[in-house]
Parts: sequence; structure tokens; C-alpha cells
Amino acid sequence: MDINYERLWEIVTAQRELRDFSIHGPDHWRRVERNALFLAKRTGADVEVVRLFALFHDSRRVDDGHDEGHGARGADYAKTLAGTEFELSSPQANMLCYACTWHTDGVHHDDPTIGTCWDADRLDLTRIGAVPDPAYMSTEIGREIATYRSIEEYVKHAK
Repeated sequence: MDINYERLWEIVTAQRELRDFSIHGPDHWRRVERNALFLAKRTGADVEVVRLFALFHDSRRVDDGHDEGHGARGADYAKTLAGTEFELSSPQANMLCYACTWHTDGVHHDDPTIGTCWDADRLDLTRIGAVPDPAYMSTEIGREIATYRSIEEYVKHAK
């Protein structure tokens, strides 16, 4: 079953808890997806998992502050749509749930897919005025990009 990402995005954005503008809302999710796809070209990450991570990791936040358990709630929400809106293998589903659940508490991960998910999220810290720190990146390309603060700056200087 191919994933209809447009339909999935419509479903998830319509059911999100934070209705008004949110620094953790759909604009952030799109940037995380863009970051993840860029990173995946170098890390070999599972593209379906990183795209779904971008959508679900903050989808069940109830506020923009310290929102304990929001990643696990996002993982649980993904499980409710699995099988009807998208299908994943058991290893893919496990990676997605782990990446969502631990994205704020995990520091590094050796798995290229989970590491790509976390790096993609952390590379969007500039939205809140924070500078991504290479020390908190799981992948080599994530660390490289963090030294430039953004993918755009990385691409501009890497030429």
C-alpha cells in the first residue's frame, strides 16, 4: 500500500490539539520532513519512517512548553492510523514509535533512520532562536549541517 501523504497530512493537521499558530505545528513538521529527506540521501534512512516521523512527532502536543509525553502520544496516534491510512512493516513501525517517543529525551542514536529523524527535528531549532549543536546530532551529515546552522547555509557553503 502506497502512502497517500497528502491525505494523511490533512487528517493529522485537522485533528491536532494546538489549533492556533504553534512553533511545534504543521509548519515545523514540513521543515522536519524537508530536513529528513535531505539527510536521508546521505544516511540511507528509511524514507517512509522519516516522513511519518515528521508528521507525528509533535502532532499530539497540547502546548508549546514542556509537554511531557507528547512524543509517545504522537506514536500512539500513528498506531491508530496504521493499517487504514498507511502500512509499515513491524520493524518500520517500531522505529517510528521509538523515534517519536524519545525524540526529546534521546541524545543520540546509532540507527540511521532514528538518528535522521532526531537530527531533522533538531536542525529546525532555529525557529525558536536556538542554534543546532553538532554535539547533539546523531549522524555525520547532521553534525556537518549543524556547524552551518541550517541546510540552506550548508548548501551555500558546501559548493
